Amino acid sequence: MEIRIGDIVQLKKKHPCGSYEWQVFRIGADIGIECLKCKHHVMLTHSVFERRVKAFTSRGQ
Repeated sequence: MEIRIGDIVQLKKKHPCGSYEWQVFRIGADIGIECLKCKHHVMLTHSVFERRVKAFTSRGQ
């Protein structure tokens, strides 16, 4: 799976705030994502991230 900074992804389960969409802000040993509704940051390993992603809403640069 090709992941770029700025990608907006839809996860399988919704966040407690009610949003399904997250933006990728960091790529490295872990992947950092930010909820688009409440701005909460979460760090996930690559394997966990790939399991939880349902679809790419839009692609970063």
